[in-house]
Amino acid sequence: MSNMYHYTTVSQALEELSEMGFNFDFNIDDSEITTNPDHCEIQHIYRYEGDSNPDDEATVYGIKSKSGKKGVFVTGFSANSENNAARILIDITIKGRAE
Repeated sequence: MSNMYHYTTVSQALEELSEMGFNFDFNIDDSEITTNPDHCEIQHIYRYEGDSNPDDEATVYGIKSKSGKKGVFVTGFSANSENNAARILIDITIKGRAE
């Protein structure tokens, strides 16, 4: 499934993923995730936990689609930050752990 990393900041995780070729921003266009979730593989997961405020928590996903597109999706943990793509990625992550 995926590799989990712990970086100091979200921007550090995004920079590292960019250097590995994960340059597409799935937050801007999440249609591939929402319409064809089975075509997406989570290759990297980075979780950031804020020191004192739960609103500072975030997850950075490094995703590769079957078409070869490599990109990132960043989601927070607050109730208003969750959308369809974020729920789908959580489901993909959970299914991947069961394998």
